[in-house]
Amino acid sequence: MGKLTGKNIRLRALEPTDLEFLYNIENNEAYWEVSNTQTPYSRYILKQYLENAHLDIYEAKQLRFAIEDKKHQIVGMIDLFDFSPQHLRAGVGILIDQNHQQKGYATEAIKLLNKYAFSFLNLRQLYANITTDNQKSIQLFEKLGYQLIGIRKDWIFSDGDFKDVAFYQLIHPSILHEKNIL
Repeated sequence: MGKLTGKNIRLRALEPTDLEFLYNIENNEAYWEVSNTQTPYSRYILKQYLENAHLDIYEAKQLRFAIEDKKHQIVGMIDLFDFSPQHLRAGVGILIDQNHQQKGYATEAIKLLNKYAFSFLNLRQLYANITTDNQKSIQLFEKLGYQLIGIRKDWIFSDGDFKDVAFYQLIHPSILHEKNIL
C-alpha cells in the first residue's frame, strides 16, 4: 500500500469529475457552520478551484484530498489547512457524505492523513476544531489519539446561538504505530 492508499479507501487529488460532488457539499447549508461559509458557491468558482487544486501545499497552505472507496466512488473529503511549514503544523478537516458514514472511512482516512503529514510532510503536529455538540467527531479524533487541549467558548455563531469548539491536538510521538494511530 502507498502512502495514501488503505485497505478500503484511498486519498487522491481532486479531479474535474468531482465538480458535482464538491458543488453539493459546499452548498449544503448543514456544513456551513464548520466551514465558515456564508454564501453558496457557483459551479464556475468551484471549477476554478479545481483547476488550481494542483498548487503545492507550501504555496496554497492547504491540501484537499478526495476520499475514494474501492469502487472508485468519492465518499468524502479530507483537508490539511492552515499549513505552517515554519511551525510544522496543520489543521485537519474531514467530511464523509451522509450516505457513506459509519463504514470506517473517516477512521481510515485520518490514519492515512496522519501518516502522510508526519512521514512525508514531516509535520510535528496536527489539530482539529470540533463543535462540542459533534460527539461522533469527538469520539473519532479521540480514538485516533488526538487530545483535548481546550474549549473555545462561544466560538461559532450558528442558528441564532453560540457554540463552543473543542480544540484537539496530535503531537507526533515516537510511538504512533504502537497506539495504532497511523
